[in-house]
Amino acid sequence: MRDTPDLLNLFAELPAPGPQEDTRVILERPGLRLERIVSHGQASPTGFWYDQTDDEWVLLLRGAARLRLEGEAEDRRLAPGDHLLLPARRRHRVNWTDPTQPTVWLALFVPPETG
Repeated sequence: MRDTPDLLNLFAELPAPGPQEDTRVILERPGLRLERIVSHGQASPTGFWYDQTDDEWVLLLRGAARLRLEGEAEDRRLAPGDHLLLPARRRHRVNWTDPTQPTVWLALFVPPETG
């Protein structure tokens, strides 16, 4: 028989603003990683682009953000409830997160589909 799981809340114990985003792994299994990311006005460094080997599904739970996908002329504005799938190797960057409140993300990383 499995132990009774703890009840947890994604908005509990949000970190105080600091120089870096706070990333916590919520669940990890072979081929799967689920993270809670909390931003307080952070953005990707100038000239930096994420170029990941896994697909990333990202959901904005609280706050606001702007993402730029390489090859697109405009930022994508994200509000609570907005989500998108960033395919592996799709270069992207975080251009802005709300500095007046925590921006809380849920990010799921999985291997890309093959064939």
